[in-house]
Amino acid sequence: MPDDITKTDNRDRSQVAGDEDYEVRHLAEETGITPEQARTLIKRHGTDRKVLNEIAKSIKAL
Repeated sequence: MPDDITKTDNRDRSQVAGDEDYEVRHLAEETGITPEQARTLIKRHGTDRKVLNEIAKSIKAL
């Protein structure tokens, strides 16, 4: 975190930007699923990173 809090951006790290390929790839790599599966999860369950991580990890466990 920067020392000067006025020099921070306004990104919401708790959300996955499903329209950004790098975000989808990161979710896929982080959870061990394919990028296609990650896109499907985002479409079905929304962009909440915590929810997506939980669902993706349960898919991988199958």
